[in-house]
Amino acid sequence: MKGNVGSVDRLLRIIVGLLIAIVGAIFDSWWGLIGIVPLATGLFRFCPLYLPLKISTLKKD
Repeated sequence: MKGNVGSVDRLLRIIVGLLIAIVGAIFDSWWGLIGIVPLATGLFRFCPLYLPLKISTLKKD
């Protein structure tokens, strides 16, 4: 599994994922579980949706 999420994209995903999860916990809503998706893709540096679209936000060498 080759990474396809760059550093800025990764940071934004982690922040947004945490915010969604926190807001879901504050309002006692199951929607907070959606925050796991951007959080996981940011932590693992891999987005499965990027594969069929052939997108990569990693810097080229």
